[in-house]
Amino acid sequence: CFLPHMTFYFIKARAAPPAGDSVLFEDTSSAAPAMNSQGYYTSGYNMGEPSNDMQGGGGMNNLFADPMANAAMMYGSSLANQGKDMVNKEISRFMSVNKLKYFFAVDTRYVLKKLMILMFPYTHQDWEVRYHRDTPLTPRQDVNASDLYIPTMAFITYILLAGMALGIQKRFSPEVLGLCASTALVWVIIEVLVMLLSLYLLTVHTDLSTFDLIAYSGYKYVGMIFTVLCGLLFGSDGYFVALAWSSFALMFFIVRSLKMKILPSLSSDSMGMGSNAKPQLRLYITVASALFQPIIIYWLTSHLVR
Repeated sequence: CFLPHMTFYFIKARAAPPAGDSVLFEDTSSAAPAMNSQGYYTSGYNMGEPSNDMQGGGGMNNLFADPMANAAMMYGSSLANQGKDMVNKEISRFMSVNKLKYFFAVDTRYVLKKLMILMFPYTHQDWEVRYHRDTPLTPRQDVNASDLYIPTMAFITYILLAGMALGIQKRFSPEVLGLCASTALVWVIIEVLVMLLSLYLLTVHTDLSTFDLIAYSGYKYVGMIFTVLCGLLFGSDGYFVALAWSSFALMFFIVRSLKMKILPSLSSDSMGMGSNAKPQLRLYITVASALFQPIIIYWLTSHLVR
């Protein structure tokens, strides 16, 4: 009897672990997975809603907190600034941005006065351009200064008015309007190039810049608008009366303005002429430029009035 009792206690001691010691591995082989109310087994993984990191809430924060992303953004910003500087440098090679701003420094008072001078130049007395420390005053400070605001707005208004005139006559089409705009622009370019070439060949020293020549060439659009409007309202008779008025007014304005701009100093050996021919050359340039204006006005407006 003693041997069987000893065997029973030995097997019992081997089967049960000590009460105070922790179990290293839990035996889960006998435990069945839990079932939900519908009789399906539930998995140990959560297949429900995605976490905040997967939804993008924490992703953006991680992106901005990433030093590599910050370095890439800084590098891209530096490249953009370098590109901007290169573009501004290339533009400055052909034109001065600050000088271009000078020709648009206008106000309402200057625009109204300038329009009155362009249409009624005979009443204007003082044509001298004023300077401050060898720098011409801005257009808003001197009504005799040239500007690019009025020529630009007048050019756009002329194109719109041409489209309206063509529409009234049932002749409007995008191609015709585009041809009208391109023709007007090409005439300005030709006029400015001819003027620059004449000043260069005759070695006339003047303080006129290319922007000044563009401005004086663009003032004709004010008279063209007046001519087309009179032609649409009063027919061909009104057109020719307005054409004559605007042509003489523009010629008077060009002669008086360029007379103050073009200096009479030529090189002493220019084409073998003496100093007595210098004032005559200045007069020829100003008169030729003035006489050219009515021809362009008629060429660009006659087809709009019938």
